[in-house]
Amino acid sequence: MRHANLSGVAFASLLLAAGMGQAQAQEGHEVEINWVSADGIEDSIGTITLEDTDHGLLLTPDLREMPPGVYGFHVHENPSCEPGEDEDGNMQAAGEAGGHYDPEETDSHQGPYGDGHLGDLPVLIVNEDGEANLPVLAPRLTVNDVQGRSLMIHEGGDTYSDEPELGGGGGRMACGVVES
Repeated sequence: MRHANLSGVAFASLLLAAGMGQAQAQEGHEVEINWVSADGIEDSIGTITLEDTDHGLLLTPDLREMPPGVYGFHVHENPSCEPGEDEDGNMQAAGEAGGHYDPEETDSHQGPYGDGHLGDLPVLIVNEDGEANLPVLAPRLTVNDVQGRSLMIHEGGDTYSDEPELGGGGGRMACGVVES
């Protein structure tokens, strides 16, 4: 009888753990991030997990094989990482992603804590081992806000201002689509 009770407790614990694992998996929204070029979408470099918190949207990167440094990180309007033509007719990496997410049409880059567009995220930091794993917080966003959009990593840093153009983020180097 004692063996049956222990088996029942073990079984119940496994069910509880499995249920908790499913709940945790549903809390985070995982986005695959790929290198991008004017020729198309290239190899995966990892994922970024999105999670709503009491203080805004938490973005937790698990990226690898990147050059060390600080990179501009944004939400873009469209759910695409495909190349597209720029204003001059040249193919641009992830051009189909459109511009920075700006639902209130502020046309202003003021960073994740300013009153400008909502597409500005805190910079992404890549360590000396080529890994980005430091979470960043976007206090004015939720998972729902970014679903059906794309996450973009730019070649340069970000000044969170309109000068130089687009805060100096530079070209688009990696992208991921946030599925709805």
